[in-house]
Order: sequence, then C-alpha cells, then structure tokens
Amino acid sequence: MAENSPNTFYQTVNFHFSVEFSTIPGESIDVRFQSVTGLDSTMDTESIKEGGENRFEHVMPTRRKYGPLTLKRGLLKPSDSKLTAWLKKAFDEEQIEVIPTVNIMLLGEDHKPMLKWTINNVWPRSWKIGELNAERGEVLIETLELNYNRLLFQNP
Repeated sequence: MAENSPNTFYQTVNFHFSVEFSTIPGESIDVRFQSVTGLDSTMDTESIKEGGENRFEHVMPTRRKYGPLTLKRGLLKPSDSKLTAWLKKAFDEEQIEVIPTVNIMLLGEDHKPMLKWTINNVWPRSWKIGELNAERGEVLIETLELNYNRLLFQNP
C-alpha cells in the first residue's frame, strides 16, 4: 500500500473546469459547459529539397493552425444568456463581433485554476441545436463551434 506523501503523483482529471468569455475590460460572460474540445495546435510544414542531396528532404515548420473550439451546454434563451444573444446577433443579423479573449481553466478540488488555456480573437463558426424528441426527456443541448487565431497554454 502506498503512503500519502507530498511527492505522490496523481493524474489530472478533466471534469471540473470553467469557461470565461471576456468581452470588454472589466466585464466577462462566465458560462458553464458540459464539454469543451478543440484545444489543439498544429504546426504546418514545408518540405525543402536540397540540391545534390537525394536521400531526404528538409521539413521546416511554417505556421500554426488552431481549433475550432467546440463547446456543449444546455440551451438557454437569449434573454438569459449574453452568449446566446451574441450567437443570435451573429447568425440572425449577420453581425459578427469578435470576442478578444476566452479563458478555459481546469479547476482543482479547491475550485482554483490548475491549468489555463487562453484563446484570442474568437468568433462563432457554427451553432447547432440538438434533436427535438418527444420520446426522451433529455436536456436540449446546443453546440457552439468557435474559430480563433491564437492558443496559449499557461500555469495560472
């Protein structure tokens, strides 16, 4: 049996997190989601052929690609959610407003951030509503797909 010591290593769990949308300085939209995916960064590459060297090609990094970020939650009315009003404005009125920063934080047992991802220049790419089904009594889920152009991984 292992002893509890300060050096005991535990894997990080993924179910306790928060998402915060920063709209203007000093004001934010804090919403709860059941699922967050798309915190990924990919490096594009370019192959360079060297004259006289036929055994291999040099592969060089060029630029990064991100996302999209996919968020899922129970559907809320626009009057109950600033985020839903933002989506409605984008998809109904075709007025895209970029949100400067979204912070996704993995929380510990004490509800304090353990890890933090910051994404910048966020705008809505897709807004999907789940199936309406009279035979099941489930929460109606909305799925938000957001585009962004920068991802920073931080220790808070």
